[in-house]
Amino acid sequence: METLNWQTFKDTLVANKGLTLQFQYAEGQWVDASYHITEIKQAPVTSVDCGGVMNAWTEVIIQLWEPVSEGNREAMKVDKALAIVNLVEKTMPLHPLAMVKVEFGNQQFDTRQLIPKGFIIADGNLVVDLRPDTVQCKAIERGGNCGTPGADDSEQRTGIQNLAAASCCTPGGGCC
Repeated sequence: METLNWQTFKDTLVANKGLTLQFQYAEGQWVDASYHITEIKQAPVTSVDCGGVMNAWTEVIIQLWEPVSEGNREAMKVDKALAIVNLVEKTMPLHPLAMVKVEFGNQQFDTRQLIPKGFIIADGNLVVDLRPDTVQCKAIERGGNCGTPGADDSEQRTGIQNLAAASCCTPGGGCC
């Protein structure tokens, strides 16, 4: 699934001022209209994948909270969400190419980070259509392998060794 970057997300908000901002976290499942945007986080991520390659990217995470008591039954307008964004960006500039995630959970849905699949504009609403993120193996997607010796010599780069296949891990081999 293609990820949405922060600049595109923000530009969509700016282009739809005056609409009501809604979030759908699963097919037919909506974040309650009483939600709050409690914080916006910017997280630089640095990782080393199973093929020994370092990866780095930035995420902007919008956290939504449903209060237990349903005070406001009308969802916030896009303008209010932009006011929150502007307040955040005065203190912490957000990376325009950062991947956008929305963190949400309630009593029926375990808290998790979701990614915006897209936007739906209908009946005065700007709906952010959220879907679970997927897990991938970057090494395999690059055509490499997953931490085992092979054509790309990842064993030498990472120091990872498949002990089950190593000659020392045989009965009497002395590795155990």
